Amino acid sequence: MKNLVNRRDFIKLFGATSLPALLSACSDDVPDHRYNQEDINKLAAQRRYEALESGTGPLGKHIYRGYKGLSELPWFEQDSQGRLVCVDDSFPKAIDIHSHLGMSILFEPDLDLQAQTERVKHLLDCDLNESECKLDLDQYVNSNFTEDDLEQLKSVIRSQAFWGNSFSESQTLPNFAKEMDDMRVEKALLLPIKLGLWFGDKQTETWRAAVNASSNKNHFLTGFSIHPRDDSRLDELKKHALDTQGNNRPVLKLHPTVQRFYPDDEQMMPAYELAEKLGVTIFFHGGRAGIEPTASHPYAMPRHYEAVFANFPKLQIVIGHAGARDNQSMVEIASRYENVWLDIHGQSLSWLHEMVRKTNGERLMFGSDWPFYHLGASLAKVLIATDNQPQQVRDSILRTNAERLLNLSDAN
Repeated sequence: MKNLVNRRDFIKLFGATSLPALLSACSDDVPDHRYNQEDINKLAAQRRYEALESGTGPLGKHIYRGYKGLSELPWFEQDSQGRLVCVDDSFPKAIDIHSHLGMSILFEPDLDLQAQTERVKHLLDCDLNESECKLDLDQYVNSNFTEDDLEQLKSVIRSQAFWGNSFSESQTLPNFAKEMDDMRVEKALLLPIKLGLWFGDKQTETWRAAVNASSNKNHFLTGFSIHPRDDSRLDELKKHALDTQGNNRPVLKLHPTVQRFYPDDEQMMPAYELAEKLGVTIFFHGGRAGIEPTASHPYAMPRHYEAVFANFPKLQIVIGHAGARDNQSMVEIASRYENVWLDIHGQSLSWLHEMVRKTNGERLMFGSDWPFYHLGASLAKVLIATDNQPQQVRDSILRTNAERLLNLSDAN
């Protein structure tokens, strides 16, 4: 494997603001067709428009006091311990297409993924220290957090590479399984990311081993990851795909902004071809979330994905976050291709409502991005956006689309 992080950058890591800042660093000039001032302006305009229009759409205002405040909605309550629980069994248990666990990387600080703690500390936590944030469901989800919250996120992610922290120590299999049970989520797909580090870069192997040893193993499906500049990436893809347990379709997670590659990079075309041949689904992070290092933004522009959609029509592809803040462009492109699915995590209620209107729920799937956020934040949006839709639309987003994509028709 090539040294994906060079020695100078490795040293800089010790003084870096965050691990993602290093991994997403971009020192080369970016060609205008890859990223330009118009792209920069569109992101700024999206943020301004969404903030201005919040609560004015067809679903009205939906602002709550933290994640626990979602108990004001008819589908949720707080139990005797103050935990948010879903109490409505009129819809099927969901399948979460987009989740992670606590990370122990680089120097691999101690992390017991089988441990159970009193509460989960989500990476962006609206209930931390009983100081609930104002949770506005009609904005992209990370808009609900202050600059201080986002600085803390960087610090937490950095410490996961060096000495560990109480956040990652709570983001374990039993804690996730408990939250899933509370939210009526039956299965979650865990998506590791190959970061390209010299060492301590074994999320796929670590998470698979932890799930296999877990008493909650039936709650989880495990994806895998390769790095686009790893010389052995094709061998790794084949090995991990064939190691996928059960009959579910293998899922490969690729993250253009973290792994520093364009989805339509010619060097990745053999990987897509092999994935198509092996029946692997590719899950891309899609679009700009707005809180990642700005140097990583060029990689995630929606137009850089289309060649993959078009050239590999039998390859099933999921776009994480439905394009994030580049939602309109991503949905417009994705709608041209029957092999492209959208994970709806993070989107505002108004835009989710629009996506449902455009698609009738076809190829839209429920995702949470746990442990960044509580499962309830994503579940509440689906329930609100589908409240006046046919039951089939809600069922498709929460469960049946994921069953069809991942070959889980026998999941109960």
